[in-house]
Amino acid sequence: MNTVGFIGAGKMGEAIVASLVDSGVLKSRDIYVSEIDEERRRLIEDRYGVNVLADNRQLIATSQVVFLAIKPQNLEEVLKEIGGRPLERHLFISIAAGIRIERIEPLLPGAKVVRVMPNIAATVAAGMNVFCSGHGLTEEDRGTTVTLLSCFGKVLELPEEQFDAVTALSGSGPAFFAHFLQLMAEGGVELGLSRADSELLAVQTMLGTAILVSEGKYGPGELIAAVSSAKGTTVAGMSVLGRAPLKQVVIDTLRAAAARSEELSRI
Repeated sequence: MNTVGFIGAGKMGEAIVASLVDSGVLKSRDIYVSEIDEERRRLIEDRYGVNVLADNRQLIATSQVVFLAIKPQNLEEVLKEIGGRPLERHLFISIAAGIRIERIEPLLPGAKVVRVMPNIAATVAAGMNVFCSGHGLTEEDRGTTVTLLSCFGKVLELPEEQFDAVTALSGSGPAFFAHFLQLMAEGGVELGLSRADSELLAVQTMLGTAILVSEGKYGPGELIAAVSSAKGTTVAGMSVLGRAPLKQVVIDTLRAAAARSEELSRI
C-alpha cells in the first residue's frame, strides 16, 4: 500500500483521513483527497497536511487504494467519470450507504471492490466497520482493508446479504442507544437530579457498561447478575423492566430499519 485516495471529504471521509494520519499508518504525504468544494479542500489540506485535488481522474492516477466517500446519489456519476481507464491494480473501498457491490463493479471494470458499513463513531475512532468483498479480492487486499478500517474502529467481515441487518444494528444503532440514554437521563431528572448531573451519570454508566462487556470482563447476562443482589435495588428495577415488552420493541425497531435498508438498496 503506497498511496490512499479519497473521493469526497465530508464528515465520514474527513474522519477516516484524520484516523489514518493520527494512527501513523500513513504519512500525510501519502494521502490524496479529491473534493469539488474549494473551501473544503483548503480546510482538509490545512488541517491534515494531505494532498488535495479537484480532479477525480487525477486522484485515480495517483492512488492505488481509493475510498469512495461520496453521497450515494452521486456515486454512479463519479464512477462513470473514473471508470474509463485500466483499473486492475486498484482497490476501491465504498462507504456509500445502500449501494451494493453489484452496482459498482460494472462501472469499474477490472477493479477490486469492497463495500463498508461504518457508523458515526468512526468520527472518534471508535466505529464499528463491517465490510464485504467483491470479485477477485486477494488476501493482500483483504489485509489492506482491515489495516485501514482498524484505524477508526473495530472490523468485521460479513456476507453482503447480511448488510441490511448490519445497517439496522450498527449503522442506525447509535441513534437507538442514544434514545435509551436520553430516557435514562430524563428518568434521573424525574427523580430529582439536575439535568447535567443526570446526563453525566447516564453517559458514564453506559460507557462503563460497554467497556466491561467489550473487554470480556462480563457477558451481558453475567453483568446483570453481577449487579443484581437478592432483594436489592437492581432486582427491583429489573422486575419492572422485565415486564415491559422491551425485547419485542427492540426487535421491531431493528426489523423496521433493516427493511428500509433493503428498500433503499433497490432504488
